[in-house]
Amino acid sequence: MDQTFHVTSNPHVRAKDDTQRIMLYVIISLLPAAGFGIYNFGAKALLLIVLTIASCVASEYIYEKLLKKKVTIGDLSAVVTGLLLALNLPSSLPWWMAVLGGAFAIIVVKMLFGGLGQNFMNPALGARCFLVISFTGAMTNFSDYKGYADVFSGATPLATLKAGGSVDSMRMLIGTIPGTIGETSVIALLIGAIFLILMGVIDLTIPGTYILTFAVFTLIFGGHGFDMGFLTAELCGGGLMLGAFFMATDYVTSPITPMGRVLFGLCLGVLTGIFRFFGASAEGVSYAIVFSNLLVPLIERVTIPRAFGVKKERRAKTDGK
Repeated sequence: MDQTFHVTSNPHVRAKDDTQRIMLYVIISLLPAAGFGIYNFGAKALLLIVLTIASCVASEYIYEKLLKKKVTIGDLSAVVTGLLLALNLPSSLPWWMAVLGGAFAIIVVKMLFGGLGQNFMNPALGARCFLVISFTGAMTNFSDYKGYADVFSGATPLATLKAGGSVDSMRMLIGTIPGTIGETSVIALLIGAIFLILMGVIDLTIPGTYILTFAVFTLIFGGHGFDMGFLTAELCGGGLMLGAFFMATDYVTSPITPMGRVLFGLCLGVLTGIFRFFGASAEGVSYAIVFSNLLVPLIERVTIPRAFGVKKERRAKTDGK
């Protein structure tokens, strides 16, 4: 009888944190970005946030009631999905598109695959990609921006950079720029990220590897050499910080193995760079994260550590018989 202990790579340490508590931490961490988005874009941003969250919660409740399943809206995961999706939307988006996006995130991306813990991609980003493909014009319309003397004329700083223009990196850091509701203020996002790190909800492995890889890719392939101003603008612009700290770190759709998390971050950084600098769009974070989510099973398979005492199996050589 084999006496070897087979230990999986899953976490086995018990902790007081449950799904509801973790989701509550995430909601709190997103409040600075949401609050600044409302300040930056006005009451319509608040309306979209409320409607998107309501759509996600209602979709999960109705789906589970119709299929006579246990109602799980109390774990707050639907609220997090709705809030993340809203922060990835322009404030000018028609309200019914936001509601449709929330329903798609919950029903198609999450519930049809078994609910929380079974979805193969981040529901909020899956819904954002769905909306971009279905309503490209509305999802790239930032005409409702109410900032100070808008020098971008409705275009995001990344679009201005891609067109060869110049941008104000300080305004990008503060957030008084056009963009989606929650992506503009790097300061607000970093405040939320620090809170998550201090609460032990996330660590710096994935976001740190992601941002560092993208920075190196930008310096090599961005077309501006070692231009620190250009690099700073690329790091502050678009959904990089929002994606790196709040969506790439999703427990369900990111690797659990230590080496896998590093490899995941490398994939994210390279893909974001490819989409931004060689693609048609100035942005690429959403597609990079969704595509990398699909690679997670493969990443975990090649990076899962062997249990102590288990030798690596070797393929038997054939001798032609």
